[in-house]
Amino acid sequence: MLEELATQAFWIGLLKIIGVNIILSGDNAVVIALAARSLPARQQKQAIFWGAGAAIVLRIVLTLFAVALLSLPWLKLIGSALLFWIGIKLLIPEDEDPDIKAHEHLMSAIKTILIADLVMSLDNVIAVAAAAQGSVVLLVLGLAISIPLVIFGATLLVKLMDRFPVIITIGGGLIGWVAGEMLVTDLALKDWLSGLGLLYKDDKPFMGEISLELVAGAIGVVVVVVVGKWLAARKSTGPNS
Repeated sequence: MLEELATQAFWIGLLKIIGVNIILSGDNAVVIALAARSLPARQQKQAIFWGAGAAIVLRIVLTLFAVALLSLPWLKLIGSALLFWIGIKLLIPEDEDPDIKAHEHLMSAIKTILIADLVMSLDNVIAVAAAAQGSVVLLVLGLAISIPLVIFGATLLVKLMDRFPVIITIGGGLIGWVAGEMLVTDLALKDWLSGLGLLYKDDKPFMGEISLELVAGAIGVVVVVVVGKWLAARKSTGPNS
C-alpha cells in the first residue's frame, strides 16, 4: 500500500477522482439540499452530514460493482422511475404538522438522499472506477475526500434556497433531466430504439445528429416541474377546492 502511495500514477489518479466528483456531484448536492431544506437549522446540518456520508459509502460499494451493474438491462429504467418520483416529491411542500416527531422528518430526508444519490450515482461511478484503474485504496481515498465537497455544496444550496425559492424548481428540473437521460440509455431499450431508426454511438442513442439523451432530458425537466407544481398547487388549495 505504501509503495502505491509513492507512485506518480497514484496521485494523478487521485486528482482525477476528486475532479470527477467535483464535476459530477453537483446534482447530488442539489438532491441533498432539496431534501434538507424543510428541516430546522440543526437538523439540516445532521441530514446533510449523515446523508452525504452514507451516500459516499454507498457510492464506494456501488463503484466496486459499477461495470457489472450498468450492463444489466432494466436497471436504469427502474432508477429513472425512482428519480422522477423523487424530483416530483421534492417540489411538493411538506405538511407543517407539530404532532409529527422531528426525527421522522430527519430520517425521511436522509432516506430520500440515500435513494436519490444511489440512483444518480450509477453513471458517476463508471468515471470514478475508470480513474481508479482497479485500485481500491485510490477509489476509497478519492471518494472520502469528496465528502466535504458534497457537504459544502449542499449547505450552500440550502441557504440559497431560503433566499431564492426558484432554486428549488431548478433543482427539481435537474433531477428530471438526469432521469430522462438515464431512461433512454438503458440497454433494454437498445433493440427497440434501433428498430425505430435511431443510431447508436458509444451506446448513446441519436436521432440523426441529435442526441436522444438531450431530448429526453429536456422532456424530463418538463415532466417533473409541471407535475410537481401541479401537485403542490393542489395540496396548497386543499381537496375541497
